[in-house]
Order: sequence, then structure tokens, then C-alpha cells
Amino acid sequence: PASLLQKPKSELVRTSLRLLTSSAYRLQCECKKTLPVETCPTTDIQLVTQQVIQCAYDIAKAAKQLVTITTKENNN
Repeated sequence: PASLLQKPKSELVRTSLRLLTSSAYRLQCECKKTLPVETCPTTDIQLVTQQVIQCAYDIAKAAKQLVTITTKENNN
């Protein structure tokens, strides 16, 4: 839909979308570190796991912000 391609008017929406996309990119990068091809002897799997959890948390946080914002906007 064309409406999804338009620049969001709300700064809160833009901030949430930036957090969502950057966290998704970070999650992808962290997950790649666990693949056999990417893994090297110095890979700290515990650290990677913590990073994956943090990325997932940030994605959930951004998604919640977007739901909250859009729900408020739709109710006005």
C-alpha cells in the first residue's frame, strides 16, 4: 500500500521504526554469528546469546510503541 511508503508524520513513529529496523538488522547479524560457517573458535556464544535476547527485546519494545501510538492516533 502507498500509505506504508509515505514518511510518517509523527517523530515518535519515526523513532520507533528506526529502533525496529536497526534492532532487526542487529538480530540478523548476531544470529549469523551462530552459523557453523561464521563461527570461529573465539566466538563467545554466551555473549552472542545475550545480544540476540537484547535485540529481540528491542524489537518487541519498538513494536509495542508502534501499537500504542497507532492505537492512540486511531482513537482521536
